[in-house]
Amino acid sequence: MSSGGSSKDDKNDKKTKKVLWRSDPQEHDYPAAESYLSLVGSPSEVDDLVERLKQGTTQHYLAKDILRAAGLALLPADNPHVASDLRKIRKGEPLAPVLLVRGDFTRGAPAPIADGYHRVCASYLTDEDTDIPCRMVDPPKLG
Repeated sequence: MSSGGSSKDDKNDKKTKKVLWRSDPQEHDYPAAESYLSLVGSPSEVDDLVERLKQGTTQHYLAKDILRAAGLALLPADNPHVASDLRKIRKGEPLAPVLLVRGDFTRGAPAPIADGYHRVCASYLTDEDTDIPCRMVDPPKLG
């Protein structure tokens, strides 16, 4: 059998490829999280959240559950950032854990993905049951 598979084989490989993960976020993930969080929180809240994300422990959640909790749509495979992460998955390169802020269903507040939305989408497109390592912190307390 030749090593050049058909497009059907490529689709099967994409669905069965296991997503590999780094044990810790990369240093550049924190400024990315800070940039996003600065749109939805005060500077002091953002500084606190990012510091707690750096010190946090890793928890695991399914790709499909993260998207639902965040209230975000699945980005398509042709989104440039998702496509880049899909290439990393196919090459066996590990992705960085996702950074989250816990939501609150009693207030209808979603769980913001502070960093890693594209990684969640690429993981979901590979296998919606991908077990994704996350750093998650509670939101600031309400006054």
